[in-house]
Amino acid sequence: MKTLTLSDGQIIKVECLSCALTSGLIEPQGGVIYETPHFHAHQDVAYPIQGLVILASKRHFKSMDELTEEEQVDYIRTLTKIRKAQRKVLGIEAVYYFYNEDTTHHFHTWMVPRYDWMKEFGHSVESLRPVLLHARNSMNDEQDISQVIKAIEKLKMNLNE
Repeated sequence: MKTLTLSDGQIIKVECLSCALTSGLIEPQGGVIYETPHFHAHQDVAYPIQGLVILASKRHFKSMDELTEEEQVDYIRTLTKIRKAQRKVLGIEAVYYFYNEDTTHHFHTWMVPRYDWMKEFGHSVESLRPVLLHARNSMNDEQDISQVIKAIEKLKMNLNE
């Protein structure tokens, strides 16, 4: 079992966070943003940044080369659809995509928006960790969470039209 801290400070113990989220065992803040037969999109449960979407496979595996052909098509279509919605309804001009195979969870891609406030942390992949920690530690009040929930609702409405 792994112990994880969610963005609301709640501490949970799970074998695989991705499995817990995609199966509905844990309800992500704001609910499911978008779902396909193979993938589940939700707001990152650990970092309250508007439009930070995790696209997780429903099937438990770790590496991109393990995607079936059907999953490959679904993955790129879903990733593209979410990215278009981020730009259209949230005005997000740039996103960092992050995927790693040595994760403690299963296959998932982070879609991390780049906002002006993030510039003080740098402008490269090395800036991601400080940005995420800043969001968790300093952007976790009621007003910030309300903005995250509003962004989730906008994405859901656009993606499910």
